[in-house]
Order: sequence, then structure tokens, then C-alpha cells
Amino acid sequence: MASKAEKIVAGLGGIENIEEVEGCITRLRTEVIDPSKVDEAALKAAGAHGVVKMGNAIQVVIGTDADPIAADIEDMM
Repeated sequence: MASKAEKIVAGLGGIENIEEVEGCITRLRTEVIDPSKVDEAALKAAGAHGVVKMGNAIQVVIGTDADPIAADIEDMM
């Protein structure tokens, strides 16, 4: 079974679509190459409470485990 980090990566369009990732208290702040590849439904299915899109900047609201998930995603990059 895929980890929460792997499901979030998939929802963000795959590891190759992620330029930058950072944990920020309850949010995962990311920069993506192609925002059209971001699947909000998949992110919510992975446990996101919300998704904020601002151009190529995507914030995934995931709660207090944002920092460890960001670290897991960075390890995949």
C-alpha cells in the first residue's frame, strides 16, 4: 500500500512535477512545474483537508504531520 507521502506526490502530478517542497506547521508548501497535473480529489483522498492553488504554488493542508511528509517527499526527489 502506498504511503501518505506517495499518495500526495501522485496527487501533485508525480515526483517529476514537483520542483520544491517544504513543511510549514500544518501545510505542505510546494512549487510544481505544471499546475494542471494537480489532482485535488486525489490529494483529498490522501488525507488533505484542503488545497490552495496560486499559480505554480500549491499548498496542501494536511495537519501536524506536514513536516515529516515533506521530509519523505524530499527523500524521493
